[in-house]
Amino acid sequence: MITSQHAMPPAGLVDFDAVEKVLHRAAEAAASVTLRLFRTPLAVENKWQAGFDPVTEADKEAEIAIRQIIEESFPDHAIVGEEWANKETGSPFTWIIDPIDGTRAFISGVPVWGTLIGLIHQGRALAGLMAQPFTGETFWSLPGRARYRHGGDMAPLGTSAVTELAHAKLTTTSPDLFLGANREGPWRAISPRVLQVRYGLDCYGYCLLAMGQIDLVVEAGLKDVDIAPLIPIIENAGGVITTWAGGPAEAGGNCVAAATPDLHAAALAVLAGG
Repeated sequence: MITSQHAMPPAGLVDFDAVEKVLHRAAEAAASVTLRLFRTPLAVENKWQAGFDPVTEADKEAEIAIRQIIEESFPDHAIVGEEWANKETGSPFTWIIDPIDGTRAFISGVPVWGTLIGLIHQGRALAGLMAQPFTGETFWSLPGRARYRHGGDMAPLGTSAVTELAHAKLTTTSPDLFLGANREGPWRAISPRVLQVRYGLDCYGYCLLAMGQIDLVVEAGLKDVDIAPLIPIIENAGGVITTWAGGPAEAGGNCVAAATPDLHAAALAVLAGG
């Protein structure tokens, strides 16, 4: 397992034990909302005038529950959430929340959605958690460690050793992500070169990469809340994640995550050529 090369905040500026506790408490608070409403009739709003970006009462209520937990322990920290207005405080620390990443899966009854909670410092991801409460799984990471828990069992996370595209299992949420905006060519270039492609996993796919089950994730048009909490999980499990241009992925955009540096480099070369 390797650790992230991101610069850490000065010693004592943040208590990572406290951060870890807040991550889990906030995820539990969100689960009390999402599990109660999962696979029930829900009113679905569309946030887009063209296309479909769904939101439900579960998204909104779960984010409120998460924010309350964070604000109890870190009242001075900023908060960026998917469903509610940003909390600006001037702090170098910002919590990033997507209460239900994969709302399309949620409203379809498919348990590959997850609650994403992360902490960034001056724009770089420090800690993150993805919880899938229906399956009872939690993936989380802080500096120097990345862990997985299923029920009462806990284990370290670690990516696969795959280095070549021809041997890589790739996932992306939907091929529709690559329509237009100079995305279709890169996708058509990389998708035939891998061993297989699986669709529809949302944030769960990134966590399967950190577990060593998936080797490559390629996506486009992401928001910060979609990806920032997942970055520490991937990096501290041994993986590499950047934009297609090779830059930091915290702000979202077109992103690629890979199990190994060699596989990441191979993917970047094909995406650039495409």
